[in-house]
Amino acid sequence: MGDTELPQEKAANQPRGSLFWVIPDGYIPPDSRGELLSHESICVLNCGNHAARLSIDIYFEEREPLEGMIEVVEGRRTRHIRTASLEKAGERIPVGVPYAITVTSDVAVIIQYSRLDTTQPELALMSVMAYPV
Repeated sequence: MGDTELPQEKAANQPRGSLFWVIPDGYIPPDSRGELLSHESICVLNCGNHAARLSIDIYFEEREPLEGMIEVVEGRRTRHIRTASLEKAGERIPVGVPYAITVTSDVAVIIQYSRLDTTQPELALMSVMAYPV
């Protein structure tokens, strides 16, 4: 007899994704219109069985970065992390300021980035895959 693991069990034990991701375009609009709040989210999919510990760094054009913000995504789960909720020592990403993001994970994950812009009545939703390195 051979392997007793089912295909889905075998697949769940294989690493999926990358350990390091880059999102070069971030911007939290300072205004929102209507019922929906403008926001951005780091969308993380952890297909593995073990929790992923993420370290998120935010880079700016004209100021020092916010580094080492820690978030956890449990195994076999997804999580949408709003960038406006990220905080390090009481400091948050300022609205209306361009920034970039790197995400380092201790287990392979998949990352997508989404932005909801409600600054105009014709709201815009953008979603892109982050760049895996």
